Amino acid sequence: MNYLKTLKHPVVGRLSFIQLISYFGTWFSQVAIFSMLVGFGADEITIAITAAASMLPAVILAPLTGIIIDRIDFKKLMFLLLIVEIVMTLCFMAINSLEYVWILMLLIFTRSAAASMLFSAEMTLFSKILEGKMLKNTNEIHSIIWSFCYASGMAVGGLTTHLMGHDTAFLIDATLYLFAIFLLSGLKLSLIKIVHFDSNWTMFKKGFYYLITQKKILHLIFLHASLGLTSFDALVTLLADLRYKEIIAVPLAIGWINATRAAALIVGPFFIGKWISKDTLHYFFILQSLGIMLWALFEFHFYLSLAGMFVTGFFTTTLWSYTYLLIQEETEKPFLGRIISYNDMFFMLSNVLTALFIGYSAKWGLSLEIITVTLGCGFVLTAAYYLWFKKRYLQ
Repeated sequence: MNYLKTLKHPVVGRLSFIQLISYFGTWFSQVAIFSMLVGFGADEITIAITAAASMLPAVILAPLTGIIIDRIDFKKLMFLLLIVEIVMTLCFMAINSLEYVWILMLLIFTRSAAASMLFSAEMTLFSKILEGKMLKNTNEIHSIIWSFCYASGMAVGGLTTHLMGHDTAFLIDATLYLFAIFLLSGLKLSLIKIVHFDSNWTMFKKGFYYLITQKKILHLIFLHASLGLTSFDALVTLLADLRYKEIIAVPLAIGWINATRAAALIVGPFFIGKWISKDTLHYFFILQSLGIMLWALFEFHFYLSLAGMFVTGFFTTTLWSYTYLLIQEETEKPFLGRIISYNDMFFMLSNVLTALFIGYSAKWGLSLEIITVTLGCGFVLTAAYYLWFKKRYLQ
């Protein structure tokens, strides 16, 4: 089954279009946020903490998120979350100096909380209505859409921010979320609702007990979380500010580096998606490691770094979608919302720790090349971990 046939599914097709609109808006304004911080004179730690603020909601709110997703009607929840994203995005326009950076972080935290819950709700829904090849293709389509929006949103957002300023970028972003709400109104769902009679506290306890007793799922979650090592936002911002600003404007450098990576994230699954399996997964982790190390070697030169970033991104989408699929297939349907949320919690925790590692390592004087190589080495350890997991649980 190819991607076009998968998109003919009415729910997958419409939700994919909604994802396309909302994700583009998110990455469109992301460049504006980090460019704004650089313009305000923010230091490495402030940039790293701001990057972490967008990831923390999935870590802190995961238990609550899973219960909400398992209880509340999907369309109603999606509508509310998109409204929150619109309001928070418009509030970004009120930030005009570093004096209000903590308010900015609170706004980012709130918007990211809504975005994280929206993502978990969509992935839970897909796990309930799809299976097998259709589910695998949907995961890959989701990753490709995210990557395309990451590329086009970063590139167009960088250009717009450079030419028109931050506020224009935020206003365009809010308008795109509004269009996503319009598309959501036409979504038709026919689901057998799973009624939960337990209290929220009982649902939390049952979900947590299920997580810690299903060792196979827990190890799969840890493997998926390793992809958090590819959270390069802080690193790219530091490279643009410290290495490339004499060659190209900071917003454009951030936009084009991330756009190059996202182009690789898009095309990767078309070439290597059919080769990944439980028998070959460790090889893909090794290839991801080598790609990151190649990028580190090329970071001294802006245009060479684009080539290194392309190789770095080439394997990431396939790794992300396949490890996510393994978790979805292993989880019982009544627990999907909670397990998906816990999975996102561990994944985002990995992203947060990566962002903080980058920021503090740079602050303490470690070169950006050494920081990048260290992240690459993490995937060598992940490959070894998967081989142990495969021997114990899959053979």
